[in-house]
Parts: sequence; C-alpha cells; structure tokens
Amino acid sequence: MARTVQAPPDRIFAVLADGWSYSDWVVGTVHIRDVEEAWPAPGTRLHHKAGPWPLSLHDSSTVLACTPGKELKLNAGLWPLGAAEVDIRLDPVDGGATRVVIEEDFTEGPLRWVRNKLNDLLLHRRNMETLRRLADIAERQA
Repeated sequence: MARTVQAPPDRIFAVLADGWSYSDWVVGTVHIRDVEEAWPAPGTRLHHKAGPWPLSLHDSSTVLACTPGKELKLNAGLWPLGAAEVDIRLDPVDGGATRVVIEEDFTEGPLRWVRNKLNDLLLHRRNMETLRRLADIAERQA
C-alpha cells in the first residue's frame, strides 16, 4: 500500500518518531499509555490500547529497525490476537513530496492463520486510512 504525501521525508519521519502521536494515525489504536524515551531506536517500545472499551486490548509495539528519514519497521502487538510486522518506507519524489509505503503482515498468533480475501480487504482498507491520517498530520505541519 502506498500514498504520495505532499511533505518531505524528514517531516513525515518526525510524525513517526513522535510515539505519542501513534494513536492519531494508526487505525485501531485508541490510546498511547507510555513511550520509551529513546523511541524510535531499535528495541524501544510504545505501549498502547487498541479497540473499543470495554473490549480494548493493552499491548506494545517494538521498533525492529529504524533509519531516520527513510524507514521504520515495527512489531505491532495485539495479543491475544497476535502480532504483525509493519514496515513503513519513505521515498522522496520530485517536488518535495514523499512516497510512503506501508507493508503489514501478521507474524504471530491466531491472526497469522486467518488469511482470506475478507481479512486482506480489511487490512488493505485499514492501511489506506492509516496512510491518509499520516498524510494529514505531516501536510498540516508545513
């Protein structure tokens, strides 16, 4: 899933690097409970709540790899449902814009085994909305 955002990579990465803004652009995350001080250094975590109350799940996302201004790779937890690896890449394009690519794949838990067209469609729609929200934030910060 990709979207061209009318902002340079460093501005978009600044949004990614602000762990407290995670729930503003990640669809399904409703509250950030804590962000480790060194976020988004590899190995650091942010603790979040996902889903509607009273069914919300408390878990964390861990940075697997980070290249400032270029890429952020996360292990996004949503136990007991599982976890996903999320790779967000930032590629500059002409005119100061950025092509943002997000790839997500379930790697652990029950969601890993439930792969069908409906889930693919839901994940596709979720990532489209996530990219829209990320673009809105980055473009407003001009």
